[in-house]
Order: sequence, then structure tokens, then C-alpha cells
Amino acid sequence: MAHTPTSQQAATTTGAGSTQPNAGDTVRNADITTVPAANGQPNAIEIAIYHRLSKVIDPELGRSITDLGMIATIEATPHSTLPLTFDVTVHVELTVAGCPLSKTITNQINGAVASYPDATLIPHIEVTAMSQDKLANLVAQLKAERRQNPFTKPGVHTRIFAIASGKGGVGKSSVTANLAATFAALGYDTAAIDADIYGFSLPRLFGVHTQPTNLNGMLMPVVSWGVKLMSIGMFAGSERAILWRGPRLQRSLEQFLSDVWWGSPDVLLLDMAPGTGDMAISVAQTLPNAELVVVTTPQPSASEIAVRSGLVALQVPMTVRGVVENMSYFEHNGERLEIFGHGGGQRVSEQLTHALGYDVPLLAELPLEPQIREIDDSGRPAVLTPSGVLADTPLAAQFTKLAQSLMDNTK
Repeated sequence: MAHTPTSQQAATTTGAGSTQPNAGDTVRNADITTVPAANGQPNAIEIAIYHRLSKVIDPELGRSITDLGMIATIEATPHSTLPLTFDVTVHVELTVAGCPLSKTITNQINGAVASYPDATLIPHIEVTAMSQDKLANLVAQLKAERRQNPFTKPGVHTRIFAIASGKGGVGKSSVTANLAATFAALGYDTAAIDADIYGFSLPRLFGVHTQPTNLNGMLMPVVSWGVKLMSIGMFAGSERAILWRGPRLQRSLEQFLSDVWWGSPDVLLLDMAPGTGDMAISVAQTLPNAELVVVTTPQPSASEIAVRSGLVALQVPMTVRGVVENMSYFEHNGERLEIFGHGGGQRVSEQLTHALGYDVPLLAELPLEPQIREIDDSGRPAVLTPSGVLADTPLAAQFTKLAQSLMDNTK
């Protein structure tokens, strides 16, 4: 049976002249009906551990493991030989067997138990998977909260940036990946959707080779380099050509928004398909609060087409936040070589400002660097070090400035 410490055991000095409440006081002041003790009424330590575990957050669902019902039982028993020492067994039920984040969760549980300040606790973590009925109930509860696209509900704080271009080959996906990685490294809860259904690139740029976890029809985004990701390229058969149009294309985006558990991200980035086709219209209809960021290269042939992608805002309720000029220059022996010409980003900025009637600034002029392609192609955004922190490089500094300018300015 779960052990109830004596008042002498539970009353431990925490500071000059102060003590913790004894076991009886703790039980009276806690809602013991919520604490899953192994046998009978929970004791003071079991109650305290349960409340400490309420601060452990499931990294996929973004909820407390106690709220999600993952703590099946807690049992604290006195150690046979050591005074004020207890063996604490925590039975954890994860949502799926072999959960890839199992070690992360158990490490946090171990830390919460071992750092208990009023006695020496020896944690023993037993991990199993939820029963199908329990999992079904949990998923039903979560889906009930997500009956619609979560990013258009009143009061949602997520900033949504759709990264667009007039044509392919301007580095739009690389800009999206590095911007997302920068947001995450700066501490923002960041999500990214590969809305380029025909030419998905984010799985490769983030080094993702796994599929999203499926919880009874609700998908968990894959997390890589701190970014929650979803792409059609993560699913079996994705290497085949995709010929979706119209309603089916829009439905794919709606599913990525509504059938995936995103939590409450601070930032959502959409890697758009080039041009002004069906997906651009679908994004505008599905996410009218999205803000468009237009990517171009310096030469006139690219900048003229880039203007068209920004002019979509004349037809749909979407704001153009600004322009990013990619491959602006190449540094060689201290000299800036403008390989693709000059001024394309500024031309797009000026033309969109004139056409839309509000300021569309040139947000960044990013360099052409072979290392960017090499690092991105290795599965790590070039702004990050191998350990996942922002690199001490001019490129990372430029992306940091870009991210901050997007977040600092109001919509």
C-alpha cells in the first residue's frame, strides 16, 4: 500500500524557522481525487510528485502529462535502510508504443522526482502505452477542441507568414527553412507547412526521414531543429508526381491545418508554390490573416514576375509584409560581385508599394553563398550550428534581423 509519511518525516525545515506542512495537512489541502495512487488514498509525497509532474509538458501535444492522463499511478514507499529516503514508482502511459519522444518525457519525469526538495526520492519510471479505448477518448477530446482550422479562431496569437515567389529557382524554400529555424532558435514556438505540394523541399532541408505520428486519425507534426513540420513529402508514395488541382488541393491544406495537432505556435510559415495558382488562392481563402513575404532575385526577369505574386493581395484579403532579395551578391576577396544584377528587390518593393497603396519594404538582401546550399542539402538549416543554436555568421545575423522585423511590426 502507498505509504503515508509520519508527521516527523513530512515536516522538513525549508528555511529559518519554517517547516513544510505535515502529511495530514497536505492531504487536506490537495484534491486527492485527481492523484492516481497505486493503492488507496495517496500520501503527501505522492500528491506533491503529481503536482510537480503537472509541469512536465508533452513536447508533441503541448499539454501537461497529467492533463493528458499519462500518469497512471504514483507509488512512494520508504526505503528499507536509508532515512528520509523513498522509492517512487511512476507508471507512465504514452500515447503510442515506441513514442520517439519517450526518452525526453521520462528524463523530465526523472528530474521532477529526483529534485523534490523535502526528502531523497529515488525515481523508478515504468513506461507503457495507453489502451486503445483511453487513446480514443483522448483523441476525441483533442479533436473536439479543434473542430475547425485553429489559426482563424478569435484570439489566436499565431503570426502566419506565407513565403511566396513569382517563379521557381529563387531560393524560396531555403529562405523559408532558414527563417523558420531562426524563429525557433530565438525561442519562438515555430511551425512550418510545405504548401508547395508539387515541389516540396522542407523535409530534405530539415533532414526529415520519418512520417508524422498518427494518433487515431490525428497527426503529430515531425519536429526537426526545433520546428514543427508537415509536408506531403513525409508520406509514402510522395516521390510520385502529384496532379491535384482545385478543391483537392485546397483540401490538402485544410487537412494540414485541421487534422494536425499544432498546439499554439507563435509563428507559422508556409512555403508556397511558385506563381499565383490554386495554392495561393487556397491559402488566401483558408488563412485570410496570413501575411505575404515575396522572395525574388536581383535580375529583372525574376523581379517582374515576383511583382505578380504580390499583386495577389489585390484580389484576396492578404497583406504583403515585404520583399526579400535572395542571391543579391557574392563575396569574393572582400568585393561584392552582383552576379545576377542589381536592384530587383527594390524594384519589387517600389512597384508593390505603388500598386497596393501601402508600404511594402525591402526586408533583406541575402548573399549567394555555396555553403548555404551545402549545409541546407545536408539536412541542417545553414543559420544553425550542428548543435542547433544560431551560428555566429553574417547570414544568421541577417536572418535574425529579418525575423525580428517581421515580429516587431504590427500587422
